[in-house]
Amino acid sequence: MLRQISLGTLGLSVGGLLTIIGFVAYAANNATLNLVGFFYGFPLLLGGLALKANELKPIPFSQPTTPSVLRLREQQATVTQNKIRKDITRYCYGQDAHLDGALSFLGLSPSDEDRPEVTGLRETETDGAYTLILEFDSPAIPISVWQEKQEKMTKYFGPGVIVQITQVDEDEIELALVTDGQ
Repeated sequence: MLRQISLGTLGLSVGGLLTIIGFVAYAANNATLNLVGFFYGFPLLLGGLALKANELKPIPFSQPTTPSVLRLREQQATVTQNKIRKDITRYCYGQDAHLDGALSFLGLSPSDEDRPEVTGLRETETDGAYTLILEFDSPAIPISVWQEKQEKMTKYFGPGVIVQITQVDEDEIELALVTDGQ
């Protein structure tokens, strides 16, 4: 649950409230509340602003996961598949984009402007195997480059995962991580 809460918004809200209480207490000549407001509220407010400036929002599921696929996930999902799913569906701080390190390592991010962007994910079943599908907006990187990196991706996301790449639209690529059952 904590993964779905924006710490920046929380810091701004609590810090702003305590800072306002501090100002009101100062005007009312209440030294105790004044100190609480200024010594706790103002730093929380600044921290919330800093977090909000570096916040990376969670990636939404493009379609709901069915109960049968949830059971399949519990039985077959690899550590890597679970880590990716959990990582991109939570708020992140201090990153340029979701999976930016992985995309750079795989050679799919020549620059910040050309980096493919994760736009959604979904979980499905492929021939009885759990499948995590990452949906990318990739206007600068063509499907041929993705396919050249497929073997490297299989090693990077493996073991226990088969990588399938499909082009859905002109600029949309789907990267499917299929459990191989080993």
